[in-house]
Amino acid sequence: MQFYDYFRSSAAYRCRIALNLKGLEPERTFVNLRTGEVRSDWYTKINPQQLVPTLIDGDATLTQSLAIIEYLDEIHPEPAFMPKDPLGKARVRAISQTIACDIHPLNNLRILNYLTGELGQSEEAKNQWYVHWVTLGFTALEAQLAASADTGTYCHGDTVTMADICLVPQVFNARRFNTDMTPYPTIVRIDEALAQLPAVADAAPGKQPDAV
Repeated sequence: MQFYDYFRSSAAYRCRIALNLKGLEPERTFVNLRTGEVRSDWYTKINPQQLVPTLIDGDATLTQSLAIIEYLDEIHPEPAFMPKDPLGKARVRAISQTIACDIHPLNNLRILNYLTGELGQSEEAKNQWYVHWVTLGFTALEAQLAASADTGTYCHGDTVTMADICLVPQVFNARRFNTDMTPYPTIVRIDEALAQLPAVADAAPGKQPDAV
């Protein structure tokens, strides 16, 4: 396996957690989002979307973090990232997509760069944009997690699932942009429990070789 990574990418961060939990150590290539290396000719040939992560496994090239995580779960079934029952799977996917499809895309680096670049918005306005969408998403997610008997030590029961893999990077970024986490005690509790796991802690941005 070869994994194309960037230390501060939320999507790559998710996959690093998943790879660590599965005990997999792919060869890693770091693609700098800040310098625009992700738009280079060499990387565009690998991933025409010009996004990280990309995972190459044999002759297969996989993109999109949730697809990569589910692929890893299929080819390395233990520990499982999804519950066995259909309703449990649906709940884990819903939580994962709330983060990866509703919150994160609005706050991705290319969106923030567009706000301050082409649209001429200030850093303050950019930060307000970021916090607004995180707050909207976390408010709904906190209500869902707090009200459900299916929430345990982690997002779904007492086993780490894809939902938790998505949650950790989003909480990290929310804090990086000074989001007030006080209204989200369930999210904070789950994140603190996950931080105790070596596979999660070792995937943190600051621990990556390309961290600056």
